[in-house]
Parts: sequence; structure tokens; C-alpha cells
Amino acid sequence: MTPAEARLWWQKWRWYHRNGRPWNRARIHYELARREAFARWPLHGEVLEALREGRLEVGPQVLFEPGVWITMPAPARVRIGGGSFLNLGVMVAALDLVEIGQHCMFANGCVITDADHRFDDPERPVPWQGFVSKGPTRVGDNVWCGAHTVITSGVTVGERCVIGAGSVVTEDIPPFSVAAGAPARVLRTISYA
Repeated sequence: MTPAEARLWWQKWRWYHRNGRPWNRARIHYELARREAFARWPLHGEVLEALREGRLEVGPQVLFEPGVWITMPAPARVRIGGGSFLNLGVMVAALDLVEIGQHCMFANGCVITDADHRFDDPERPVPWQGFVSKGPTRVGDNVWCGAHTVITSGVTVGERCVIGAGSVVTEDIPPFSVAAGAPARVLRTISYA
């Protein structure tokens, strides 16, 4: 390995492991505690930087289970309302804006994003093509997403929706709906009568 290759490897290692350094881990817990939120370790992504810059807004009683990954290169923003629960391996990826309401629950492996990988340039490898967005992604209050649900770019999921496990939400879901499938379709309306 050349010195230049070794330097690049070291820079990547430091970037991807920055949250695991004891002082950064303590800083993340401090920033979450200030917001009355809590994370079980590990917590991945640009969390510390985004909390400090005000780009990651976390309400009180938010709980991040191990392996949650929040990726949001500046100037992207993520808002997570109070009382929301992100279970094991949930990923929130913002290019511009992802909003999650209050008291939402995301089961293991869910993905919420406002961006898609580009693949339209035949001259460049796909990982180098960057991202494109259809607009902000919004999840209303009291939404429950089953395991491995994917909510895609530019979608709004209305309040009090239930999204079935393994669903891919590609279009808006109206409030008080049960939806499932790939792509997700409304199966019924929730009634409290």
C-alpha cells in the first residue's frame, strides 16, 4: 500500500468510525439527553454534526435502538417528533428534508428517505452518480411501519396510518389508512367508531 493509499484508508476509517470514538459517543449522548431523547448504541451517521448544527431535530422521548443510521450530508435536515421509536437497523436518509411526526413507530429495518440513487450516466459507476430527490418525505403523527418498510422520496404518509411489513411506499397515503404491498396500496380506512 502506498502512503497515499494508506492516508485515504485512514481518512475513511476515521470518518466511518467517528461516532464510536469515546469522546464523540459521549457528546452524542449529551446532545440527545439535552433533548430528552435516548439512543442504545451503536448510532450511525452524521448525528453529532447535525445535532450541533440544528439540522437534526429530535423531540423528547425519542428512542433510537441499536444500529439506527441517520445520514444527512449538509445542508440536509431531519425532524423526528417526540415519542417516536426507531427500532433495530432503521435508516433515515435525507438529501433535503425528512420529517417524522410524533409517536411514530418504525419496526426493524425500515428505510425513510427523500432521495434516490441516480443511474442515468452510462459513463460513470452508479455509486459515483449521486442522488436525486422528488421532494421532502413526510410521515405524520402516530404512524406505525412494519418491519422492512421503505418510504421513498417525495411521499407523505398521513397521520395514524399503519404500513404493513415489507411494503414500499411510492405514493402518498391518506390519513387513517392501513396500507401494504410493493408498491403500497390502501387496504382499508381506520375507524374508531
